[in-house]
Amino acid sequence: MGLERYLKAAKEAAQTAGRFLRESMDTAREIVFKGSVDLVTNLDNQSQDMIFKYLSASFPDHDFLAEEGLSEKRGAEFRWIIDPLDGTTNYTHKFPVFTVSIALEREREIVLGVVFDPMREEMFTALKGGGAFLNERKVRVSSVDDLDKSLVATGFPYDIRVSEVNNINHFNNFATRVQAIRRCGSAAMDLCYVACGRFDGFWELKLQPWDMAAGTLIVEEAAGQISDFKGKVFSFDSAEILASNGLIHGQMIDVLQLKK
Repeated sequence: MGLERYLKAAKEAAQTAGRFLRESMDTAREIVFKGSVDLVTNLDNQSQDMIFKYLSASFPDHDFLAEEGLSEKRGAEFRWIIDPLDGTTNYTHKFPVFTVSIALEREREIVLGVVFDPMREEMFTALKGGGAFLNERKVRVSSVDDLDKSLVATGFPYDIRVSEVNNINHFNNFATRVQAIRRCGSAAMDLCYVACGRFDGFWELKLQPWDMAAGTLIVEEAAGQISDFKGKVFSFDSAEILASNGLIHGQMIDVLQLKK
């Protein structure tokens, strides 16, 4: 499909924005609360502007969708889906765990994914049908086949204080079934860590397309499995995502179906 030029541009845009975020981490920033715990900073917006300007200059006929209010619809064959700072809460507290996530959609199918962790200089990439890579080294999901021995990850929705659908019940159910649970605060990073075998599984509720688009392709290209909580086909309209190495997928579904 000749996607290499798009991949090159996405990597360059992610690196430019990510390194800007890293260098700006200790500077003063403006914080605006979108909800009780959901926030955005001026640096989210500056990162998004950098990525958009770079990609739109290179591909002016493409559509764009990004977290901070960017939606350009021309009915184009390609659409870029961007999270300019996944892990904003971490970032505002100077907790060095965050990513820049860029995906390319072609006719409603994700064909390219890039997730950049600027603090560790780790670049996760995938092209549809081409495998998944970490800094140009091919990666694959873990071989753990027993949920009891697994390390899994999750997150909590921004409406955790007001909604009963808040993932706490699932967290409690998994806590006694797995070796340990981690909560990074960046869904894109969680998905990439499943892809490279650092995590064996990941589940979360109420994510947006920009949180998941790049990471889901990277997991699938690393031979992992993506579904909803019942094992049905995943879509970005789903209110839930389950990602795993495939070997513990059914066991995770069983836990997710438990009552509170």
